[in-house]
Amino acid sequence: MANALVPEFGVSNCERSKLFYCEVLGFECVYARPDEGFCYLRLGQAELMIDQIDLGRTFGGLHLPTSYPFGRGLNVQINVPSVRPLLDSLNYHGHELYLPLEEKWYGVDDHEEGNLQFVVADPDGYLLRFYEDLGSRAL
Repeated sequence: MANALVPEFGVSNCERSKLFYCEVLGFECVYARPDEGFCYLRLGQAELMIDQIDLGRTFGGLHLPTSYPFGRGLNVQINVPSVRPLLDSLNYHGHELYLPLEEKWYGVDDHEEGNLQFVVADPDGYLLRFYEDLGSRAL
């Protein structure tokens, strides 16, 4: 689609993951290939693909997730206009956060960039860090 980098997560159950991403987090299913267990998702400018393991094309060998949590060592950062609606939906649907809401400032050259952010795990354990941009400030 439009982004130069779009991660694809191998998932254990495409329909379960699609429900989480679309119904809980508000992603849009841009298109799907249900017979392959594939779905292309979008939330604002963020794009993500999910692909059910052992259905359709699967990257095997050492690249295949074998146990929960999938995606160890990886978290994806997703910019949203406001984190509050996501937090409300996650709470309503009974999903616990992996890391609670925090205001975090990161040093960048001669200033800091701020995020209001939290991390949640998807049904397979992929870590999603949603953030709201707080702007910048001098050091």
